Amino acid sequence: MDATAQKETTKPPKPPRKKSGAGWLCYRFAKRSFDIIASGLFLLLFCWLYLILAIVVKCSDGGPVFYRHERVGRNGKTIYLPKFRSMKKNADRLEDMLTPEQLELYKKEYKIDNDPRVTKVGNFLRKTSLDELPNIWAIFTGRISVIGPRPLMRSELLEKYGEDAGKLVSIRPGMIGMWAANGRSNCTYESGERQRLELFYVDHCSVGLDIKIVFKTIAGVLRRDGAK
Repeated sequence: MDATAQKETTKPPKPPRKKSGAGWLCYRFAKRSFDIIASGLFLLLFCWLYLILAIVVKCSDGGPVFYRHERVGRNGKTIYLPKFRSMKKNADRLEDMLTPEQLELYKKEYKIDNDPRVTKVGNFLRKTSLDELPNIWAIFTGRISVIGPRPLMRSELLEKYGEDAGKLVSIRPGMIGMWAANGRSNCTYESGERQRLELFYVDHCSVGLDIKIVFKTIAGVLRRDGAK
């Protein structure tokens, strides 16, 4: 190996972005402005799609159209995020709907492959990410951002991130992010890859990284990477 190649191999990783100064304030302003404009335009242009999906979900089994998730927002604040319901009624009764093996996996990853609680309509909504559309309103109102760490349940946050929990919620969570852009179900808690990706974003968030995440997420949705 020549000297140049050796130097590139031993190059230190990029240091975390400092969350202070004019550059950071400009980034936050630009990001929030983008959130408001993009979500507002989307809501105006696709209100017809929301109506169609609401009717489809309601007609599938007569249950509620939306499901409100309790999550942890920026600085540890409790927020509630709506989704088009993709699961059967009473899906919160885990012991009644999951096998012991599935329940054990859920406790490790907070999700399972081929979840028996998901309806046929819900399976389509999840694979196409259409179940997430109500979160556009949460973006418009500032509860979440377009891009950021996945909003988590409080128990999940504390269990999986430990001492880094405060760091993860130091910025606004997002509808899409590093984990979603890199395969979702293919990056697990057990391997530590999911935590690494989300914390990397907290340290290095920037306009350039946000643009990269958007394009990777779009490509992943088209390929259905990690959507289970």
